[in-house]
Amino acid sequence: MTPLYREFETQAQIDAQYNPAIKLADPTAPAKHYMARSSHARASLRCVLDVPYGPTLAETLDIFPADVPNAPVFVFLHGGYWRAFSSKEFSCVALGLQPLGITTVVVNYALCPFVTVDEITRQVRAAVAWTHRHIAAYGGDPVRLALGGHSAGAHLTAMCLQTPWVEDYGLPPDPLAAAVLVSGIYDIAPLRYSYLQPMIQLDDGIIRRHSPLFGVRPCKTPIWVNWGSEETPEFERQAQAFHQAWLAAGNSSELSALPDADHYRGIHGFEAPTSAVSQWLVTRLAL
Repeated sequence: MTPLYREFETQAQIDAQYNPAIKLADPTAPAKHYMARSSHARASLRCVLDVPYGPTLAETLDIFPADVPNAPVFVFLHGGYWRAFSSKEFSCVALGLQPLGITTVVVNYALCPFVTVDEITRQVRAAVAWTHRHIAAYGGDPVRLALGGHSAGAHLTAMCLQTPWVEDYGLPPDPLAAAVLVSGIYDIAPLRYSYLQPMIQLDDGIIRRHSPLFGVRPCKTPIWVNWGSEETPEFERQAQAFHQAWLAAGNSSELSALPDADHYRGIHGFEAPTSAVSQWLVTRLAL
């Protein structure tokens, strides 16, 4: 039998690697956690919700300003395999950062199958550009602007890192001070043969344009690529491959597994000021 992708011959084998909900006793538990903690964040932190950054209804930002002037900024891109969730489920990432004096921006974007991965990538790039231009009005410092994402959001973060910012947006060539990529997928080819395909509708062109593993450019932005220590081997392999490609382009990257974390718990650290991910941002944003 000819493999579908690498050594995987069946959809079941690919799903076992790329469907992190398979092994959960309660597949609804991660979303319940995100929603409860995000509701708490919106109730307890100063926030400006649903700020438009583009022409469509889905193109909005939720901004959680820090209590200090000229604060560094973290822009977060949520996961959900490009076909689930919104910014509202991930307000929780501001819980650990706002006390550290970091303004947090959580990006909303349209979802597959109503739009393509091409359009989602365009939207999140536009969100980063909007933030760079306008965050000063919310007390943020556009020079100290970091980007991060989880799962599909880590993929979108990697796509942002290869953006021609000067040509397309009139921004500096490397406008991001740092980027953290949690449990990402950087070669999206296997997902064409997965349970996700009816929703995300990958084809040869989308896979070629949107597999950031193969589009790394020289970039001054330092990154941290990580994954949960309890994730499947494919998430680890994808992280290691992107890290190596980033280094091969002459760039700066750190690589590590997040201890005691599955695919969903990898971003819980953003909820705590003392966590590794929060403290990494503190260091990179020179607080």
